Amino acid sequence: MKELIEYIVRVLVDHPDDIRLTEVDGEKTVIFELRCHPEDVGKVIGKNGKTVGAIRTLLSTAAARQGRRAMLEVVE
Repeated sequence: MKELIEYIVRVLVDHPDDIRLTEVDGEKTVIFELRCHPEDVGKVIGKNGKTVGAIRTLLSTAAARQGRRAMLEVVE
């Protein structure tokens, strides 16, 4: 799942080397904290949060296949 998020975000941003994705693993839930260059935060979030919403949907689907829950937080 981590690789999926990194791949999608690297394509969207202008500074792909500044992406930091931290995984906080729980028993049934995984939380991913995404940090990126300040100029790229808007690109990751998208208009009205549609881009990050789509990424979260893909992440939830991938996690459900493994019987888990996943959350994505964009940390500024």
